[in-house]
Amino acid sequence: MDILFQQIVNGLVQGSVYALVALGYTMVYGILGLINFAHGEVVMVGAMVALTVLQILLAAALSSVLAVLCSLMVAVAACMALGYGIERVAYRPLRNAPRLAPLITAIGVSIVLQNLAMMIWGREYHAFPMPFSNGLHELGGAIITDVQIAIVLIALLMMAGLMLLIHRSRFGRSMRAVAENPSAAALMGVDINRVISATFMLGSALAAVAGFMVSANYGIVHYYMGFMLGLKAFTAAVLGGIGNLRGAMLGGVVLGLIESLGAGYIGDLSGGFFGSNYQDVFAFFVLIAVLVFRPSGLLGERVAERA
Repeated sequence: MDILFQQIVNGLVQGSVYALVALGYTMVYGILGLINFAHGEVVMVGAMVALTVLQILLAAALSSVLAVLCSLMVAVAACMALGYGIERVAYRPLRNAPRLAPLITAIGVSIVLQNLAMMIWGREYHAFPMPFSNGLHELGGAIITDVQIAIVLIALLMMAGLMLLIHRSRFGRSMRAVAENPSAAALMGVDINRVISATFMLGSALAAVAGFMVSANYGIVHYYMGFMLGLKAFTAAVLGGIGNLRGAMLGGVVLGLIESLGAGYIGDLSGGFFGSNYQDVFAFFVLIAVLVFRPSGLLGERVAERA
């Protein structure tokens, strides 16, 4: 039973990160009807920038709280600028092109960002400094750290804030209008380019926070870390219903739990033939199953189909 609770805790932590990243995928899809496959690399850039700033500030003997907050703010700002650049350079010129063109472009941007990160930060794994003591707590026989508690709480607060922004603000109404019918929204005075750029920037800000969370939880940063995380977050978005914000949140948590429980019990179920290192397989089994049996996802598609 202790193992079950531990895997549930691990799944909730990992699912919280998946949910934040999946929101970036689903918002862009809801607005443009396209998948930004460079989004995982935005997570990586956020982690790398946060690492660099945190190292500089800690070396300058700045207080731990200020160092963490400043590094996170700089990472968010850098990722928002990167998200704007990706939209402006890779998507806007191809907005009316066949869908294959921006898809290939996004994959190209992903490769470019990986290689730029490799040239700037190197190929090696970097240790992410932890300026705070990471205390341990027992919950129902499971062990959870301070960082993991912070990850879940911050993710919940950010997701709640995003829902309020989308459903209670003027900008949120503009986003929903563009997602529903871009032409009609433009006729009503909505600046479509501004809304799309802001959506990319908002998703990139969430990605920066997710990158910081992953780095703090595992204690390492690597130029290739965003690739697999991005694929899993995309799977979570598809699982919940791509284009549906609540679906992205639900899909992230469900995928995190499936992965964690699978990694915890696959050894026993396979008689030791498979180990926990096969946990990545579960995400893609889920993706295949959803595409075959329920392509609209758990909560369905709420974005109107474009002609």
